[in-house]
Amino acid sequence: MHANRKGTAWYKWYTAAESPEERKLLLKLDFLILPYALAMFWMYYVDASNIANAWVAGLAHDLGFDGNELVNFTSVGQAASIVGTIPFAYLFTRVPMNYLVPGIQLMWGVFTLVQFRANSYSAFMVLRFLVGFFEGPFFIAVQYVLGSWCKLNLSITGFPGPPSALPTPFFSTTDSVLAISDRPDEFGRRGCLFWFGLPLGGTTAGLIQSSASANLDGVAGLRGWRWMFVVVGAMTIIIAIIGFFLWPGTPDRPNKLVLSREEIALANSRHERYRLVAPGNDITTFSWSLIRQVVTTPFIYVLVCWNVLFWNADPTNWNGYLLWLNSLGRYSEAEVNRLGVTAPVLGILYAFFIAFGSDLWLGRTTAIMISSVANIIAMTILVVWTVPESALWLAYNLQYCVIILASVIYGWANDILRHNKQERAIALVFMQVIPSSIRAWIGLLVFKTVEAPRFLKGNSFMLANSVCLIAWTLWRFRAAYGVCLNEAAVSSENVEQIHHSPPVKVPED
Repeated sequence: MHANRKGTAWYKWYTAAESPEERKLLLKLDFLILPYALAMFWMYYVDASNIANAWVAGLAHDLGFDGNELVNFTSVGQAASIVGTIPFAYLFTRVPMNYLVPGIQLMWGVFTLVQFRANSYSAFMVLRFLVGFFEGPFFIAVQYVLGSWCKLNLSITGFPGPPSALPTPFFSTTDSVLAISDRPDEFGRRGCLFWFGLPLGGTTAGLIQSSASANLDGVAGLRGWRWMFVVVGAMTIIIAIIGFFLWPGTPDRPNKLVLSREEIALANSRHERYRLVAPGNDITTFSWSLIRQVVTTPFIYVLVCWNVLFWNADPTNWNGYLLWLNSLGRYSEAEVNRLGVTAPVLGILYAFFIAFGSDLWLGRTTAIMISSVANIIAMTILVVWTVPESALWLAYNLQYCVIILASVIYGWANDILRHNKQERAIALVFMQVIPSSIRAWIGLLVFKTVEAPRFLKGNSFMLANSVCLIAWTLWRFRAAYGVCLNEAAVSSENVEQIHHSPPVKVPED
């Protein structure tokens, strides 16, 4: 357990300092935000990955695809997500999030469902583009909402020295006040629960396709893989409609159907108490000068490079496990999809240990190290390839270790960027768009479908990125931010000193 949590048991969700009214509000927000965010992310990942399940369930055979169509479908979705992220992120501080987030999910659900009618390569390319376009802003939109309700994480700003020595925040403004929280894990634990949707989506996508192949193949004249698009598209639409009524929005633009005036006032008072800028007062008018302020801040490039290495170390996007199972030639279409769920099922365990552990007992730096080392082992096995089959099973079932780090990395970045909502929105867009744009064309170079299942170039590329991710976290990220990233190194005496010090006015550079 790192120093920030000493005196607080890991299993305790709230602290003694929180009043009964505040606990009641937090509990209500947890029930409004977390189950729906989990359900949305679950369907997000199902809809993003179902093309691979359909591919091995007969899509490629039925439509005569025998080239690089699968990687092209994946890459066009990635490219579309970049195009969609930018305009929607502009709306984050202008449109209530209880309309915007369910709205984009409704649209990608419609286009997911329509894929059951696609009969050509061009039709799938158009529909995969539209699905990706509306999925693009989803992830940072949920991170933005979570960051709007949760208190700042001391593990980011905890500095091993007196308050006067605390570093200037990332985005400095006149009379900025450094936010210090007595609750280091309020964002992280909730962000982790949201991220359980990713391995859950990978698990259910395979099971839904397996059931469709086994039970619906031929019903109403449709193949099983077509029924899969109908089922998951309908599920996505239903969840989106529920979101219009349940998603709470943000403190400055709340959903008044589910939050009373008193609850909204209490939420705003939490911002003031923990020295966060009060909702409505931290909005900077969107302008080119604002963008210039963001792009001329050196630390944004540290965050973006960090995220580039993270996303390009992740093997789950390229469907190597399913393609390898299919290449063995000893399993039916339904069996391939059933066996393919073992990796995301284990991913649920990884999410608990790594994402929860990063805020409860491991610390964020240690969590990144553990995940990256596991991925290095897996990628080394896949690069060597001529190993016992059991080693390949191990390698493919370790692949969710890295993607689970997203909750750690984005939660960390959200804390650093929280002084101004517009700046935070722009910075999160950069962190999403630039790595996604690189990964979109990288797949066309090193993950060509015709080179499946070995993907020698692709697995070597991910191995290199995992090594660099460790080096970047230990070296450049430390140097750029100038704070102690290893939470365990922050002594309890210094934490206590920071907690009991008056608000710190941060001098301008």
